Amino acid sequence: MALEIERKFLVTSDEYLHLAAPVKYMQGYIAILPDRVVRVRTAGETGYITIKIKISNLVRKEYEYKIPFRDAEEMLNESCSTGCIIKTRYTFPHEGYIWEVDVFGGLNEGLVVAEIELPSVDTPFTKPSWVGEEVTDDDRYLNANLALNPYTLWK
Repeated sequence: MALEIERKFLVTSDEYLHLAAPVKYMQGYIAILPDRVVRVRTAGETGYITIKIKISNLVRKEYEYKIPFRDAEEMLNESCSTGCIIKTRYTFPHEGYIWEVDVFGGLNEGLVVAEIELPSVDTPFTKPSWVGEEVTDDDRYLNANLALNPYTLWK
């Protein structure tokens, strides 16, 4: 079991675009419960199935496994209980940590979020200049919630 300690931020500009090559993601949810989700996704040409169990807004237990790409596609098409998340991810290092920027499409078009995974809750880090407001504690920005209540429908 691995712990995922993640902080999430809104992105204020597109300066990140030149830092990494984009990878297309499609993900859906087989189950969404208040404290856990079962997710299936494709990232480029690789399939994954993941179980996340919430410990706090910053910390989750995460079990993620590669699965055949065709299986992931089939699960996305036949087994997901909600709409799919479509996004393009840019991943790159910044001052000792890996940042991921997700540019959402579909019903979440217009949303751009940066995430950083940390070794502990109190680990200090420096944000890139284009990283803005922290939204870690706002559950609306969780991908599972974006599948249920897409960004373009927020009022």
